[in-house]
Amino acid sequence: LPEARGAPLVLLYLLGLRALAHLSHRQLLSQPSAARPRDFSAPRARGYLDNITAIGPRTVGSPANEVLAVNYLLDQIRAIEKESTDAHKISVDIQRPTGSFSIDFLGGFTSYYANITNVVVKLEPRNGAEHAVLSNCHFDSVPNTPGASDDAVSCAVMLEILNTLSKSSEPLQHAVIFLFNGAEENILQASHGFITQHEWAKSIRAFINLEAAGVGGKELVFQTGPENPWLVQAYVAAAKHPFASVVAQEIFQSGIIPADTDFRIYRDFGNVPGIDLAFIENGYIYHTKYDTSDRILTDSIQRAGDNILAVLKYLATSDKLAKSFEYRHGNVVFFDVLGLFVLAYPARVGTIMNYITAAIAFLYLSKKILQPKTRAIPNLKKLFTAFGLTLLSWVCTLVSVLIVAVFISLIGRSLSWYTHFYVSVFLYGTAAAAKLILVHTLAKKYFYKNMNEQYLGDTFFDASLMIWSVALALITQMGLCSAFICTLWVAFPLLTKLMTHKEFSQKGATIKFVMMYMLGMFIPYLYMMYLSWTVFEMFTPIMGRSGSEILPDVVLAGFIVVITMILSSYFINFIYLVKSTKTTLIALTTVFVVTLILVCSGIFFPYSSDAANPKPKRVFLQHTSRRFHDLDGNVVKSDAGIWINGFDYNGISHITPHVPEINDTIRTPCEEQAPFCGLPWILPVHFMFRLETNFCLDAVFSARISARDCWVCCRSCRSRSVDTRRYIIAVSAGPSHMSLYVRPHEGSTLSTWSLGNGIPVASLGGDYFVFYSRGLQATPWHFWVELTTPEKHSDGIVSFAIAAHYFFGEDQKSPQLYALLERFPNWTFSSGWSCTYDLFVF
Repeated sequence: LPEARGAPLVLLYLLGLRALAHLSHRQLLSQPSAARPRDFSAPRARGYLDNITAIGPRTVGSPANEVLAVNYLLDQIRAIEKESTDAHKISVDIQRPTGSFSIDFLGGFTSYYANITNVVVKLEPRNGAEHAVLSNCHFDSVPNTPGASDDAVSCAVMLEILNTLSKSSEPLQHAVIFLFNGAEENILQASHGFITQHEWAKSIRAFINLEAAGVGGKELVFQTGPENPWLVQAYVAAAKHPFASVVAQEIFQSGIIPADTDFRIYRDFGNVPGIDLAFIENGYIYHTKYDTSDRILTDSIQRAGDNILAVLKYLATSDKLAKSFEYRHGNVVFFDVLGLFVLAYPARVGTIMNYITAAIAFLYLSKKILQPKTRAIPNLKKLFTAFGLTLLSWVCTLVSVLIVAVFISLIGRSLSWYTHFYVSVFLYGTAAAAKLILVHTLAKKYFYKNMNEQYLGDTFFDASLMIWSVALALITQMGLCSAFICTLWVAFPLLTKLMTHKEFSQKGATIKFVMMYMLGMFIPYLYMMYLSWTVFEMFTPIMGRSGSEILPDVVLAGFIVVITMILSSYFINFIYLVKSTKTTLIALTTVFVVTLILVCSGIFFPYSSDAANPKPKRVFLQHTSRRFHDLDGNVVKSDAGIWINGFDYNGISHITPHVPEINDTIRTPCEEQAPFCGLPWILPVHFMFRLETNFCLDAVFSARISARDCWVCCRSCRSRSVDTRRYIIAVSAGPSHMSLYVRPHEGSTLSTWSLGNGIPVASLGGDYFVFYSRGLQATPWHFWVELTTPEKHSDGIVSFAIAAHYFFGEDQKSPQLYALLERFPNWTFSSGWSCTYDLFVF
């Protein structure tokens, strides 16, 4: 093929596929069906949403969360109860549990909660029900944010579902329990209190958890089970606007996303199977002040309501719910097709299909190699040479693009694509495509000189087929359900090859061959574009809140290279079919060089304060007062300052021009003798941040609180043996959020404690982290820890440190903190609070 007839067609083909994938997200998934009658009222749900968010930030322990939000929910539930039909019975309970548990999230820590709040509603047939399905949302929010999408909109949807179901004259077969939990943002505490302590929890056989990783848009099913295919089948049968992917499930459960949901609690502590849904669009403003109700479209609420109502009704009338544990038959492969319908089948069936597909592909390749038998060895050598060259081109491409990404990061231009996403495609996508084409062009010119073009094109097609067949077999062997993607990339190209076999072998292939080839590849390419757009939509915003340890440009560049390799795998053969790639290489290189120059010049500012579509930089500021005590209880060091953390790789570099005193001269030092460097971490996320990106601005601590507002009492006693010592701790008078850090000294070992299941869980780095929160009122916190100790311990046996965090009220921000926050540029989201830190040695 002459280049003018090949490369532009391929480019137009890919652009068209990308447009279709984008269309499926923006239109097919965003518009609820107008053909079906709507039982669920989105306008009424929006009214609930507006009223919940009007309360303001709803931090655990605050009157806004524990009183105002709870009273509003109770008022609406009572109003719904009055209008319910005689077919149903509604019961309401306010639960305020106390408990503790350990979790391996964020490197591992232990959580303790006291007197937190759950609002629980049970809708059941008039004569009662033995079994129930749970619907879960949380009405609390992170500090300083209204939490419209996370998770007020889900609670609004649940209120309207309760309203809709209660007015139906058709009785349900099973009960539906609606849990409005009041402490999810405190790392899943309220769900733990419910599933382990509430009487109604015993009847739950399945659950639906409503969450958010973005603001509005589509709600994605990203976790199911475990090992309950019937739940996926229920979603497939009932959901009106399906959006689900086992790929998202395996990505999320791999732990590479720094987030978790109540799904984990119900699965691990309740042994209950369920479905996890989350809004994923516009994650740039997730957990910020911009997460307001007006940014959530009514269509989005309607779609979510239609889906969840239909699935809950399906489960509440299903015979399988009562015997859910009998239907635990392994994992399931599931994925939606452009939001139109969901394909789902048991993983064991998928395994058989995958191996059969791979076997057919290997049989096809073997047959080609052995015909004629006299050329079997040369054919095999040529196939493996093409196979190796393809892999080599991928490695060269990945290394080259990652070098560019590292360079961009080192010169301080990281996240230049954060607001302008097309920059990442122009910078890393063109570099990847150009490098791939260059490697194969050089191979064609110098290694395959004077060889038949059609033969080379045929060989490299087979090489790509072989790569995908090997990948299919390996990924299936690993037990990953996502292997279905490889099946698509083996089955359809193989069928295409068989359909265009004559055209492949003819010299001077025509436009007819190109069109037939692209038509055969249409399904895998379209689905890959669709899936890639979903992953981009989820992952790009996450790069702005993943800490300073991860290089976001390297992550995104790597992802773009992988997508480029996948999409180009069956177009590599075109490089050997066209007469020249010079024009294509020049065009791609020009776009790359121009974009690189513009990025290096700083023209693409990472953040945006655009009112309609903000993409803020996240900064956390803690006005901290610290006191370090020695063995005798004397204060050996006392200081105060504003501890500043930028939540992305850029740290504070972009803020320094606006606030000059925040610069490299105020780097935060690590107190080596203190757990967690003597810093008041609210959660054990220290491993996500480089210490050189933390800053501490000296400031007088003039807030009403002081380090003495959190009292810690300790006494020790011998326990069972002479080398074991038990410390009984009492913490009182502190705020609703505190963090306790424990560091056994050299030679000492923390063997057991009264928290969780009694087995201490160490965080990354070896220290122990305990997160504490409470509702409006709680008794003093009492617990004990037991350590095995050395005979000599002149420097003490253990260090305890406690940080008290003031997230609301008049104590939240000091005058100095207020003054500093006002100087931050409007493209930042700066969340600030006051805290104290006390270290004790025993």
